[in-house]
Amino acid sequence: MTTATRRFEGFDLADGEDQIAALRDCIEQRIDELLEGSGEHTDLLSAAMRAGALSAGKRMRPLLVMLVARDLGCTSPALVDVACAVEMVHAASLMLDDMPCMDNAQLRRGKPAIHVQYGEDVAILASVALLSRAFGVLATAQDIPPVTRTRLVARLAETIGTQGLVRGQFEDLHGGARSPEAIATTNELKTGVLLGVAVDMAAIIAQTEDEVARSLRAFAMAAGHAFQIRDDFHDLPGNDSAVTGKDTGKDLGKSTLLVSLGLDEAQRRLAGHLSEAERHLVDALGSQAGTRRFVAGLFARGSARLRFAGGAMPAADGALVRTHALSVN
Repeated sequence: MTTATRRFEGFDLADGEDQIAALRDCIEQRIDELLEGSGEHTDLLSAAMRAGALSAGKRMRPLLVMLVARDLGCTSPALVDVACAVEMVHAASLMLDDMPCMDNAQLRRGKPAIHVQYGEDVAILASVALLSRAFGVLATAQDIPPVTRTRLVARLAETIGTQGLVRGQFEDLHGGARSPEAIATTNELKTGVLLGVAVDMAAIIAQTEDEVARSLRAFAMAAGHAFQIRDDFHDLPGNDSAVTGKDTGKDLGKSTLLVSLGLDEAQRRLAGHLSEAERHLVDALGSQAGTRRFVAGLFARGSARLRFAGGAMPAADGALVRTHALSVN
């Protein structure tokens, strides 16, 4: 049993920010351990993998795996590895999204993008290696029955493939002028599916009822839509990249809900998605508040720093949070 797994076992952690900080530290330590065998640290490929997976981030998706599982009554030590596998996939997707042939981003999480640091060839290979490592981690996770591991691997494959992240990025790059409904579908594939797989994996390991799993999935999709609209607001000219941690203005010329619907309607939809996410999360988890506090904290963080149409970004109404400025880096 690894050091990170021993620290996590039993969820003997304080509530609130102390709990989140302890879980985040556990996740990052375990990712570091899982990538130890990827090569010498001086090797460019290994260094790029580690830079992509261990760079500063909120660890929203792996934390969702662990917090939702806890709220469902599951405290298996294997959740750490499952959470890390999800984060490796997320890191790999960001590395590919930033490539010059994709979004051509120079910054990610406040630092030069991986292709800027290590070259395009190394960035591509490192992202593929991270994807491979993620599947390997799931396939060999301890304390999980074989049939459950099979379900987890299959679910992650669906998330990445032509009905998930790959399809979403393709449509974002090649969709041209699209209807608001088509844009929403692309947003669901680009953002919602990784949130969805996080809660799905928690539900699979916790062996929860189908109705609960459906509510969790609906929460993830609603939250994904909210995050993507928030990301479109982040991309407005005038938002400092030093605050957002990545290039701004990259979506100029793309079909986004801001372009298609206008700022006021996009703001209204954002508020609606937040309210919907809250409702589904309550349906799934009832009085268990760990996940809800975490999500609310993410939305609340950093709102005062963004600008919206020449002024402060207005807050969204809703029970879950009172502001929506969440960085999904």
